[in-house]
Amino acid sequence: MLEAIKAVAREAGDLILSAENREKDVTEKSFAFDLVTDYDKAVQKLVEQRLHTVLPEASFLGEEDVAAPYGSGEEYCFVIDPIDGTTNFIKNLHMSCVSIGLAKGGKMEYGVVYNPYTKELFCAQRGKGAFLNDKPLQISERKTTKPVSIMGMSPYYRERFQKDTFSLMQTLFSCSVDVRVTGSAALDFCFVAAGRAEMFAEFCMSPWDCAAGSLIAQEAGCLVSDMAGKPLQFEEKTSVLVAHPAMYPSLLAAARPYVQNKEKETI
Repeated sequence: MLEAIKAVAREAGDLILSAENREKDVTEKSFAFDLVTDYDKAVQKLVEQRLHTVLPEASFLGEEDVAAPYGSGEEYCFVIDPIDGTTNFIKNLHMSCVSIGLAKGGKMEYGVVYNPYTKELFCAQRGKGAFLNDKPLQISERKTTKPVSIMGMSPYYRERFQKDTFSLMQTLFSCSVDVRVTGSAALDFCFVAAGRAEMFAEFCMSPWDCAAGSLIAQEAGCLVSDMAGKPLQFEEKTSVLVAHPAMYPSLLAAARPYVQNKEKETI
C-alpha cells in the first residue's frame, strides 16, 4: 500500500512540475486569502483517480472536494492536499508538496508527503517508522536549549488568530535561534521529523494539512498534539503542536495561555 501511495504522489509531483502560467488561473475560494489554481484541482483529480484503483472501497477527503465524506468506523479514507503551499506554488517558491494520508477508523495508517522540487519524499506507516527517500528518519537524541521553531500563520483565519499567532511567535523567538514560516504545514511536520527544526505550532489547520505529516512526525519520534495536549482528530479543524520530546513540554507551556477553558468553538 505504501509503495502504491508513493507512486501516486510522485506522479502528482510531475504534474506540479509541468505547471505554467501559475498566476493566470488563480481564483479565490471562500475569501480573498484562500487561493486555488487549476493545478490544485487537476492534481487532486489525478490523485483520487489513481488511489481509487489502489483501494476502491476508500472514501476521500480532499481540500478541493466540494463535499467529501469522512470515513467513519472501520472505513478507509484518503485525506489529500493536492498542493500544500498553494501561495508558494503560485509564486514559484518551490516550498510546496503533495500530501496523502490514509486513515482507518479515524487513525492515520499511512502518510506520504512529496516535494517535487527537491525530490524529497517523506513517508510513514503506523508502527513501521518514518523515512525520507527510503532512509529511516529518527529524531536526534541530542538535546538543545536553543531550538529552531516553525510557526504556521493560519492565514485563512487571520482575523481570529492574528494577535495570538504573533504573540506566540514572539514567545518562541525569545527562546529560539530563529522562528521560520514556510507556508506549507505538511512540510513543517516533516522538517521537525527530519531535525531541521525542533518545534512547530499553528492555531488552526484543516485535516488535509496535518493528516500525512502528523503520522510521519510521530513515527520519527516527535510528539504531536493539539494546543491542549490532546491527540489530533481529523474530522474537523484543529490547532497543532509538533516537537522533539525534549522541547515539547516548553512548547505546550508556551501555548497554554491561548487555550480557552471552555467548549471548543466551531471554526
